[in-house]
Amino acid sequence: MTHLKSLREFLDALDAVGDLKRIDTQVDWDLEAGAVIRRCYDLQAPAPLFTNLTGYGDTGFRLFGAPGALSASGHPFARIALALGLAADATGQQIVEALADARGKPGIPPVAVPREQAPCKQNVVLGDDVDLFVFPTPRIHGNDGGRYIQTYGMNIARTPDGTWTNWSVNRMMISDRRTLACLIPAPQHLGVIRQQWIERGEQMPIALALGVEPGLPWVGGMPLPAGADESHFLGAVFGEGIEVVPAETVDLMVPATAEIVIEGHIALPEETAMEGPFNEFPGYNATEATPKAVFHVSAITYRDGAIQPVVAAGPPVEEDHTIIGVTSAAEILYLLREAGLPVSSAWYNFEAAVHWLTLAVRQDWHETTGLGSHELAEKIAAVIFRGKPSVNAPKILLVEDDVDITDLAQVVWAFATRSHPDVDRGEFHFPPELSMQLAVYLSNEESRSFRAGKVIYNCLLADLYPEGGRPVKGSFENGWPAEIQERVLKNWHEYGY
Repeated sequence: MTHLKSLREFLDALDAVGDLKRIDTQVDWDLEAGAVIRRCYDLQAPAPLFTNLTGYGDTGFRLFGAPGALSASGHPFARIALALGLAADATGQQIVEALADARGKPGIPPVAVPREQAPCKQNVVLGDDVDLFVFPTPRIHGNDGGRYIQTYGMNIARTPDGTWTNWSVNRMMISDRRTLACLIPAPQHLGVIRQQWIERGEQMPIALALGVEPGLPWVGGMPLPAGADESHFLGAVFGEGIEVVPAETVDLMVPATAEIVIEGHIALPEETAMEGPFNEFPGYNATEATPKAVFHVSAITYRDGAIQPVVAAGPPVEEDHTIIGVTSAAEILYLLREAGLPVSSAWYNFEAAVHWLTLAVRQDWHETTGLGSHELAEKIAAVIFRGKPSVNAPKILLVEDDVDITDLAQVVWAFATRSHPDVDRGEFHFPPELSMQLAVYLSNEESRSFRAGKVIYNCLLADLYPEGGRPVKGSFENGWPAEIQERVLKNWHEYGY
């Protein structure tokens, strides 16, 4: 496992596998850069690194787009795998397994390094000298309400009693030179911690780190339980603590190799700023601006030639889908296994925009558990539809593990051919639980309350057929004798292919 400790090491690793495109042509930060990033998602092109941004050409500042999207390297999950220390050719299931395995290990806390060894301290700007517009923060989408500086950074906050530090990703828009407008949903852990500060009548200290070491946004998007420190979990993933350094104006530790660190406080709820619209992961154009939380900035530190990562959220596949999908699948897989359920793997098919989770169970699940499919679904629901993992699990497909659930074509085939249209057999419905806020099918009340109904689509066969009598997929592997398979594979090029 290779621990890439900075964004710049990550860029070098992408370049080495042909998955980075340096763009020296002048590109406008106002919409053009966002459109290029969006096009890169659509074409699964190399990640763009913009070096010459309109109005910022002599600053050395750069933008890095599509940092966690699907790769152009020939290995679709290369950006994900490299960020998490795996080889570029790791499969989706190998990545999920690595994260699920780390969940069973003790966390490793960060390691403090001397200030002079922290690249994020190369430039320090305090108080009235702060100007957020010094960076080429893009206006990403054509209908965005402003320039979004936080689309792929880490929000770092701690409870008032100091027992829990949370690292998360939530969007933030520049309101003026020293103020950000922030989306902080109440059920998310950042919102939970903020509420504790509100109850004390105090503003919440916060640090926003941009251009962090590549593994951090992935664990920041993982639905770890309340009280868990994401930086400690990343330490468990790599077997060593990440490097941190004290912030300048708030009592928080920040990533030492971050490109940019923005420090300050989240104001009490009485103070708001308009934020939005901003296109989000369900994939539809946003149209509404609303009052949001205010982030008063007291300091900025940054590296020479700082690199700012940018996500152009929208239809699949972009980072909201890859990060939430991979890490939520890993957490859910870990929890189901801890509950003793016969689950082989979990996967969010990215094309479904994190609205659709697929679970594969062992083919012998019925024989070994004695359960029927409805009973197994109830046990799975009792694990998933509780707490944070419930947020991004509105619809679950349950299949046996003869299906490669990372292959959307196989999942669609299994759903279409195995799920009975009768709601008593093919669909198991569950009452409202914690839910995402942004799904377009939600009512206004469901969106406001963060609660909506859930469904598990039953694509299981084992309890319908006797052992040994279940339908077998008529694939290349199952449909021909081994010697014929070997002959065809050996002679494939001789056939003219």
